[in-house]
Amino acid sequence: MGCYRYIELNPMRVGMIEHPGEYRWSRYRANAQGEESGGLTPHESYQALGTDEQARLTAYRELFRYQLDPGLVDEIREATNGNYALGSSRFQEEVAKTLGLRVVRGRSGRPKNKVDTATNDLFGADRS
Repeated sequence: MGCYRYIELNPMRVGMIEHPGEYRWSRYRANAQGEESGGLTPHESYQALGTDEQARLTAYRELFRYQLDPGLVDEIREATNGNYALGSSRFQEEVAKTLGLRVVRGRSGRPKNKVDTATNDLFGADRS
């Protein structure tokens, strides 16, 4: 739900709107106010917020009473900018398997080359 909040609050963070329900492309109005969503299927995380629609609407609105933790905002931005999956290791493994790609943060820089002893001999490796 942190990602939901991050997305819904982005237009506010950049000063485009004062409330997430004001943004034209926001799902906030559907998830918090019950507005028709044009046939989109709610995510299971949203469905888990309550046993009925009214409970889910109320719970979703409650998520927006407080600002996002700055650490979470940084994690989401790093994952987005680094093009890796944000979530549990199990989730990351499932995404990697499905996509056939590495989806976790890698190490920066080029991979280290293995030292070849023959090359060291050619270029005067220390033999002391």
